[in-house]
Amino acid sequence: MAAFFFTAGSLQAQEEAPVAPDSGDTAWMLTSTVLVLLMTLPGLALFYGGLVRAKNVLSIMVQCFVMAALMSVLWVVFGYSLATGSGENPFFGDFSKILLSHMKEGTVMDGGAIPESVFVTFQMTFIIITPALIVGAFAERMKFTAMLIFTTIWAVLSYIPVWHMAWGGGLFHRWDVIDFAGGTVVHINAGVAGLAACLMVGKRKGYPGPALTPHQVPFTVIGASLLWVGWFGFNAGSAAAANAGAGMAMITTQTATSVAVLVWMACEWAIQGKPTAVGVATGAVAGLVAITPAAGSTTVGGAIVIGAASAVVCYLTATRIKHAVGVDDSLDVFGVHGMGGIVGALLTGVFLREGASDLGVGAQTFAQFKSVVVTVLWSGVVSVAALTVAKVTVGLRVSDEDEIIGLDRTSHGEEAYNDEG
Repeated sequence: MAAFFFTAGSLQAQEEAPVAPDSGDTAWMLTSTVLVLLMTLPGLALFYGGLVRAKNVLSIMVQCFVMAALMSVLWVVFGYSLATGSGENPFFGDFSKILLSHMKEGTVMDGGAIPESVFVTFQMTFIIITPALIVGAFAERMKFTAMLIFTTIWAVLSYIPVWHMAWGGGLFHRWDVIDFAGGTVVHINAGVAGLAACLMVGKRKGYPGPALTPHQVPFTVIGASLLWVGWFGFNAGSAAAANAGAGMAMITTQTATSVAVLVWMACEWAIQGKPTAVGVATGAVAGLVAITPAAGSTTVGGAIVIGAASAVVCYLTATRIKHAVGVDDSLDVFGVHGMGGIVGALLTGVFLREGASDLGVGAQTFAQFKSVVVTVLWSGVVSVAALTVAKVTVGLRVSDEDEIIGLDRTSHGEEAYNDEG
């Protein structure tokens, strides 16, 4: 994500001496922005919607939909400013870009490649999907009001600071950490928040048990397919240009994801006797997650190893370790995004293309490790604090009766299916 780092001075210089943005780069970034939005709506909504029970499918879709609206407003009002604003603070920007008041139609990014308005919107889609990922961890049992309070506080105090650390010239940037498209910012950050949330909310009634099986697997496969397609905007778009870097990010993303699908399928086949549709869909997401930080710096061989490693680690976490420790991470947010993000972030330092790092493998891997530790601790502390605020103000969990009836009816007054449908 080094292409995204910029300074206030560079923006000011472009305003004083306007440069026409590159039409090809701008067109690619407009396309990438739409692709990343597609990942949440309808990709993640369908992926998660198929995994929950029929009585909760609308609730999970509403949560994803509302995240798109809430985070968009938060980002343009002050989030972008706190993430990218200038200053010496290693964790936050400043308030110089509130309501994007600094931005004119002709404001372009450093080098004049794309309009800043396109960059702002592209990054808006990232803050949309990150808290939307978290809702899968506590699916089917958290109050809608509690979800809104928790995700808002978390976005301000965890997502934005980690963004600034990685991409805004903050702590990780100073350590020369490589996070091309969001291994720390998005996946580890969200995975740890999901783990904290499912622990504090508690297990679903009947967990573990056959009554908690997915109600509509085709939704999940379609959602995973949309995520896979959209991820090319996520990763290749993070080059911030239609260039060779975007092309390498695209091939490494496709390679790692394909390997992860095959390895997850092999694990299921060997251990459970049959490959499942949910399994191959989840394997694809695991590979996509893990290659995210390395997509712009690794080799094709590295992508193969990263995809295979993520599939094994995420499979064991989601199907063995989770049940062994009794954690009800409903839709495996930590198991796939948290662990996949950690695997990817660490292996980013190991598998480097020539010229991708000035540190060398050992030093780069240590820098990656430090960024993982900071992200885990930061997100964990903020998540517990935000959940505590929600618990004290409105309570975290729906009543036993509401959980039994289902959140579609009790939280939203609707039903996804009827006797005639």
